[in-house]
Amino acid sequence: KTAVSEAVTNAIIHGYEKGAGKIWIRTVVEDRSVYIEVRDKGIGIADVKQAMEPLFTTKPEEERSGMGFSFMEAFMDELSVESEPDKGTVVHMKKIIGR
Repeated sequence: KTAVSEAVTNAIIHGYEKGAGKIWIRTVVEDRSVYIEVRDKGIGIADVKQAMEPLFTTKPEEERSGMGFSFMEAFMDELSVESEPDKGTVVHMKKIIGR
């Protein structure tokens, strides 16, 4: 729940910069794993590697912590991000249930 909330918050705050936009959430349950995809068609991320660094934020004036991706990684077993400027971002997450 926390990881999905962070991904959606990132799409709103960063992807659409508080403007109108759609966010798609897709989930698949397979065996003992839940796969979650959060997608937007916002401004995208120019440097995904940099954006995923702890404490990195593009909005320090808004007191953003820069920990969104770190929180997602902490709560999920797998996390990957695809993004293209002016096309949007997709966050892929996997959580194994009942080890």
